[in-house]
Amino acid sequence: MMAEALSGKWALILGASSGFGAATAKELARCGMHIIGVHLDRRAALAGIEQLVKEIQGCGVQALFFNVNAADPAKRQEVLDQAQPTLGGAPITVLMHSLAFGTLKPYLASDPKEQLTKDQMEMTLDVMANSLVYWVQDCLARKLLGKGSRIFAMTSSGGTRVWPTYGAVSAAKAALESHVRQLAMELAPCGATANCIRAGVTDTPALRKIPGNEQMMEFSKLRNPHHRLTVPEDVARAIAVLSTTGADWVTGNVIGADGGEDIVG
Repeated sequence: MMAEALSGKWALILGASSGFGAATAKELARCGMHIIGVHLDRRAALAGIEQLVKEIQGCGVQALFFNVNAADPAKRQEVLDQAQPTLGGAPITVLMHSLAFGTLKPYLASDPKEQLTKDQMEMTLDVMANSLVYWVQDCLARKLLGKGSRIFAMTSSGGTRVWPTYGAVSAAKAALESHVRQLAMELAPCGATANCIRAGVTDTPALRKIPGNEQMMEFSKLRNPHHRLTVPEDVARAIAVLSTTGADWVTGNVIGADGGEDIVG
């Protein structure tokens, strides 16, 4: 039933090359959705992207991938200019924001050179939070979002908790959740929904960049009722379910896809 509901529709995934974005791209492709993927990777990683595209196309769907900075306004327009003719007037059913690029520095340090700067703070919030608003604005202006469209933004428990060096990212996650609430209200008249997905601690390339990630993962295994980490596929399956027509009334939420991890004190 789920595959039938999504077959032939389009998903736009920001941050599609790894982690939650890649897993969701593959899951939605298995459900018959065509995928537009936006990612930013160095040349060394492109072989892996090519393999991902082949895997998606192997599901019998189209895959359009763009290696650009999703937070760059000009690149955003270029992606939409190139993708829109391929859609042939069809709307985007799933817009997923999974951009994980920010600065991991403490706010305060004995050496001022080691603490977060104004530019780093603003860049982190722009990429990991504000860019969602701009993508929604441009997609709506092009009539690519409408009744039945689903917007998902990846947040984490870090939006309400503290961790050394995580301050700017935590601020971005909190802002992202606020943006989603506002978008849910303003998109309601056109029939689109917006929700945050709060994954549990997941061993992704983004997590590996956080100092102390090993300790974080071990603690999460103890804390999670299932005594394991969340995997990207857990989140991808949840997004696929929430992308169907039965979830029209689910909007403006932070939805946990964490096996109950966040409820354990």
